[in-house]
Formats: sequence, structure tokens, C-alpha cells
Amino acid sequence: MKQPILKPVKCVAVITALLMLVSLHSTAEIIDRVVANVNGHVVLQSDWEQELSFESFSDGRDSNSFSKAEKSAALDRLIDQELLREQLRPGQSVPSQQVADRVAEVRKLHPEGATAAGWQAALQRCGLTQSSLERRLAEQLQLMKLVEERLRPSVQIDQSAVEAYYNEQLLPEMKRAGNNAAPLVEVSGHIKDLLVEKKMNELLSGWLASLRSTSEIVSPDSSLGERNR
Repeated sequence: MKQPILKPVKCVAVITALLMLVSLHSTAEIIDRVVANVNGHVVLQSDWEQELSFESFSDGRDSNSFSKAEKSAALDRLIDQELLREQLRPGQSVPSQQVADRVAEVRKLHPEGATAAGWQAALQRCGLTQSSLERRLAEQLQLMKLVEERLRPSVQIDQSAVEAYYNEQLLPEMKRAGNNAAPLVEVSGHIKDLLVEKKMNELLSGWLASLRSTSEIVSPDSSLGERNR
């Protein structure tokens, strides 16, 4: 007489294991949920929470200090990042040294980062690792490079704009503060940098608005609350 393929006890064990897997899978689906869909790319609540952790860590602030409006703005940035990521060319990357330099800048924001153990502890508190931080910073630099290459050539700041800012905004501010007026020649470069940054922000806002207008974006829930359990 042939032996059964599986003994009854083993069958029960297998069925139990399968039920546990199904239960775990169902739990995972309940715990994580979709907070946005950008042209078919799903953004999960875990992505949103990771973005908040990354932003708090890279800015050197407490992750619990975000207001509801700041959390909502972080989700908007995730959507914008996805729209910009779609504009990247294959193989477009940033030098590893730039990433290393940016990591060093972030590390300086955390006093405990002076030691290797303290640095690892700081990363762990925000749910990060050295490699995940490097990857997120590399993505950030990559998108910044894209924006710079796309928009910077169209930004032209002439001397008349610099002089207008100096006379109409900087001088009045310095007088209100009771400071001596710095000569235009000393602050001209700083003023030009400010005007370039302002123009870049305006162009970026316009570009993102254009990308959003031609994209399919669904955000069913814009409030970051506790995960469903």
C-alpha cells in the first residue's frame, strides 16, 4: 500500500503555515495604504513617513515637530519628486563625492555624529541606515541637477535688477535695522545670487504646475494619521 504524500499532521502544519502567510499578507496590506497615485506610480503611507524621517534628519530637526501643514507639504514634495523623476534621462547620476560631501554636511547637524557609534544611533532613531541616507541624498542631488540644467540657462539677472533690489529693498531694510548701508559693490554678488534663486523658484513652480496639469494625480487622503491596524 502506498504511503500518503503528506501525513495528516504535516498537512495541518502546512495549512496552518499557509493561513499565517495569508494573515501576514493581509495585515501588511492594512498597515500600509496608498496616499497618492502619480501617473500610475503608487505612493504609500510608508513612503510618506520615510520622507518625513529623511527630511527631519537631513534638516537636523525632530521628526515629531512637523505640523499637519508641513506633513501635507511633504506629501506634495513626494508627488513633485515623482513628476521630476519622470523627466530624468537614463543613466543620469551625480558624482559619488558630491553625495559624500552632502552626507558630511548632514552629519554636522547631529552632535552625536562626532563618533561612529553616535552617528549610527542617530540614523537608527530615524529608521535610516548609512546606505539609505546616501541613496536618498543622491536622489535629491540628482533632481536638483535636473532642475539646474533645465532652468538655469533661462535665468538672466542684469545690473539694473541688482541695483533696483539694492535701492528698493536692501537699503530700506538696513535703515530699519539701524545698520550702516553697505556699498553696492560689496553686496552686488550676494544680491545677484538671491535674485537668481528667486527666479529659479518661480520657474520651478511654473514647471511643476505644468507637469501636474498634464499628469494623472490621485490623492485620496491628504492627512497623515495613525496606520489602520
